[in-house]
Amino acid sequence: MSEVMELYQPTGRKFFAEVIIPLALPLNYTWLVPDHLLQSISPGCRVEVNLGRSKRYAGVVKRVHHEAPEFFEPKQILNVLDVEPVVYEHQLQLWQWMAGYYMCSEGEVMAAALPAHFKLSSETTLVFNEEAGNDFTDLDNEEYLVAEALLIRKELKLAEVQQILDASHVYPIINNLIHKRICYVWEALKETYTPKKETYVLLHPDYNNDAALEDLLNEDKRLQKAGKQMELLLAYLHFQKTDGAITKRALLKKAGASEAQFKGLVDKGLLIADKRTVDRIQQSAKNIQIHFELSPAQDKAFSEINSCFEEKSICLLHGVTSSGKTEIYIRQIENYIRSGRQVLYMLPEIALTSQTIRRLQKHFGGHIGVYHSKFSQNERIEIWNKVKNGELKVLLGARSAMFLPFGNLGLIICDEEHDASYKQMEPAPRYHARDAAIFMSSLFDDCKVLLGSATPSLESYFNAEKGKYGLVKLTQRFGDVEMPSIEMIDTRKFRFKSEGDLMLTPPLREAIQLSLDHKKQVILFQNRRGYTPYQRCGVCGWVPQCKFCDVSLTFHKYKNQLACHYCGTSYPPAHTCAACGSHDFVHRQFGTERIEELLQEFFPEAKIGRMDLDSVRGKHAHDQLIQTFEQQKIDVLIGTQMVVKGLDFEHVDLVGILDADGILSFADFRVNERAFQLMEQVSGRAGRKHGKGTVLVQTAQPVHPVLQHVQQHDYHSLYQEEIERREQFFYPPFSRLIKLTFKNKIQNVVQDAAQLFANMMSNRYRENLTGPAEPVVNRVRNQFLMELLFKLPRNRTMLEQCKKDILHHIALLHQEKRYKSVVVICDVDGI
Repeated sequence: MSEVMELYQPTGRKFFAEVIIPLALPLNYTWLVPDHLLQSISPGCRVEVNLGRSKRYAGVVKRVHHEAPEFFEPKQILNVLDVEPVVYEHQLQLWQWMAGYYMCSEGEVMAAALPAHFKLSSETTLVFNEEAGNDFTDLDNEEYLVAEALLIRKELKLAEVQQILDASHVYPIINNLIHKRICYVWEALKETYTPKKETYVLLHPDYNNDAALEDLLNEDKRLQKAGKQMELLLAYLHFQKTDGAITKRALLKKAGASEAQFKGLVDKGLLIADKRTVDRIQQSAKNIQIHFELSPAQDKAFSEINSCFEEKSICLLHGVTSSGKTEIYIRQIENYIRSGRQVLYMLPEIALTSQTIRRLQKHFGGHIGVYHSKFSQNERIEIWNKVKNGELKVLLGARSAMFLPFGNLGLIICDEEHDASYKQMEPAPRYHARDAAIFMSSLFDDCKVLLGSATPSLESYFNAEKGKYGLVKLTQRFGDVEMPSIEMIDTRKFRFKSEGDLMLTPPLREAIQLSLDHKKQVILFQNRRGYTPYQRCGVCGWVPQCKFCDVSLTFHKYKNQLACHYCGTSYPPAHTCAACGSHDFVHRQFGTERIEELLQEFFPEAKIGRMDLDSVRGKHAHDQLIQTFEQQKIDVLIGTQMVVKGLDFEHVDLVGILDADGILSFADFRVNERAFQLMEQVSGRAGRKHGKGTVLVQTAQPVHPVLQHVQQHDYHSLYQEEIERREQFFYPPFSRLIKLTFKNKIQNVVQDAAQLFANMMSNRYRENLTGPAEPVVNRVRNQFLMELLFKLPRNRTMLEQCKKDILHHIALLHQEKRYKSVVVICDVDGI
C-alpha cells in the first residue's frame, strides 16, 4: 500500500480513475480522483461513484492515470470503500480478456465474478421530515398509513412501503408525500455483508478457582431454590470439560433448558453471554494424510503427467471410467500444497462436489474449501476472504470458482472437462470455464492445467493429438475390474401391452429384479424430468403449449401442474381440450416422475429415489440424496444427467438407459459426441468395485454407429469418425463459431433485423455466414428469435476483426428506429 501512496502523491496534475461498475456499459467510465483520496486509492479497490443524476454504485478501480477524458467533464469519486484491494491485478486482466473474447462488457464480467455483497447499489430510502410534525389531516388513507409508519420508524425502504400498503405500485403515493413535505428521498450506498455472530457461554471469573466454584454449588442459596438453573449450570460445567468452548444455542439444546433459565443465571452473575464473530464455514485441522498407494497404472500416469508439465502447461488425462483419476488428482494436489501453492479443482455439477469434498477432506482436512451457487452470499464472501489470504489451499467448485482471488495458484484441475455445464448460457459473460481457466493459468508463474475425462471433448483430444496439450492415457479400471458389458434391447421386437412396458421393457424389469434379489443397486437414466413431456388430446391432437414460448408444457404430477422448462411459467393441468372440448388426453413419452411411479408399481418392496432438478433443490439436497444412496437406503435411483457425471457408487451393478433414441435425435453437429459421452459416462457407474457391471440400453435403432462405439467402449473410433466429419463440414476444432441470436416481441421485426444484419456483414463474410434462420424453439418468454452463425478460420486476426465488425454493425442496426428494441446476443464458441 505504501508503494501506491508514493505513486499517487499530489503533484499538481489531476488524477483520474477508470472504474468498472456492474452494468453492461460498452466502455468503462472515468472519474476524477480528489486529492484527499489519492493516498487510499489503488487498482482493485472499490470506490463509491455517482452515475447519472442520483444513482450510486460501488465500482472496482481498474487503473489510475493522468489522461483526462476528451469529450466530457468527469465527476469526482465520492469515497474509497476498501483499505486493501478486493481483487488482484491478474483478476482484472482476466475480466478484460473475458470481456474481449466473449464479446460483453467488463461490468458484466464483474457482476458474475464478485459476491453480491461486494456489488453495492443505490437503495431508495424515505426519510421522515421532522419539520412536518404529526398533523396528517390533509392526507388520504394510504398516505396516512405511510406517514404514520414514517413518524414511528423515521426511515422506510421502498419494499417496506409496499408491504404496508399491500401493493406493488406505490410511486404516486410516495410522490404525493414528497410534494406535501412529509418525507424526502435519500439515496445511499449500504454495505450488505454482516458477519455472523454467535453467543458463547462463559463462567463468571469469580468462580474460576475450584474453591469458589465448590462454595457456589454447595452453599449459594440462590441456586438451592432454583433447581432448573442448578441443572443448567451443572450441564454447562460438564460440557465445558468435554467440549471446551460452548455456544448458548448448543448448551440449551444439549441440556434441554429454556431461555428463561439461562437468563436467570446471567442475571445472578454466574454465567456470562459473550457475543463473538464466527466463521460461517467451519474448518477442520489443516493436516495432510495420504493413506493410499497408487496402482502401477496410476503411478505410470502420474509420472507421465509430471513429465508433460516439464514441457507443456496443459495436460489431458484420458482415463476410462473408474480408472482412479481422482487418486492421481489427490497426489498432484499434495505436491502443490507442500510447495506452498494453491489448487483450483473444478467440477461441472454441484451434485459432484459433495462426494468429492468428502474424499478430499479425508486427505487434506481444513486446507479444502468449496464454492458454488447454493452457498449464501455471506458464506461466499467468507470463502472469498479465506482464498485471498491464503488460508484455503485447495478450492473445489463449479465454474464460478474460477473468479476467486487466488494469490499463488499452481494447478487447475478441470475434471469431466468435456461437460457442457462448464459453459455459461445466461446471462453474459457466456464463457466456457475450461477455456477461461486455461487463459487464467497464463496469468500466474508456472501454473499448470490438468484436464481429465473418460470421454474428452473432441476439441481437447484434437489439441492433445496435435501436441498443443500433453496426453496421458489410463486404459484400465482400478483393481483390474472389467469394463461393464453393454447390451442393446431392441424395442421394435416387443408388442407392448401397456405404456409401462414401453418405458421399462420386460428384459430390463427382469434385470432390475435380479439385481434387487442379489442386494445390489440400480441406476436408471432418463434425460427428461417431470411426469410426461407433453399431453395430447386423443380426439383432435391438440397439445397444451406455453403462452410465452413455442414449446409444449411438461406435466409434473407431484405438483399437479403443467410447467414450461424454458421460461418456468406454471399452469393448471389440462382436463378439457381447448380446441374440441374433449376430456380424452393421452400422455406422450415419459419423464423421471413417471418412471419413479412405475418402479413403485413393479417393485413395491424396493426403495426408489429420484435425482433431478425438481427433487434436489435445497442447499444440502444433493449431498443428502447421494449419501442415502451410498448407504444403500435406496435400491433404485432414477435420474437425469445428474446421475451421469463422475459419481462413485460401490454397490451398483446395473445401469439402464431408458431412451437412447431421444439422446441421438438432437439437431446439433455435436449430437454423436454428446450421445457417446452421456451413455459411456452413465455406463461407467456400473460395476466399479465388485464384479463386472451390466448396462442395458433401450433403443429402436440398435445398429446405430454411436451405439456400436458405446458397446465397445471405443472412444478413439468415434473420435476418428467425428473429426473427419468436422473437417469436411468446417466445424470446430477446425473453425471458430460465433452465434448471434436476435430477439424481439414482434416476429417480422426480428426477422427483418436479422436479414438486414446478414446483408450488412455479407460483403466481407459471405463465405463464413450461415442463416439467418429460426431456431427449433423460435419463441421464448414472448420474444421471437432468429439466429445467425459465423464459421471462421482459426485465425486470431480474422476472429478479432470479425468481433469488431459485429459490434460495429449491431450499433448501426440500432440506429434504425424500427430495430432499436431488437436485442442481439453474441455467443462465442457456443455449444
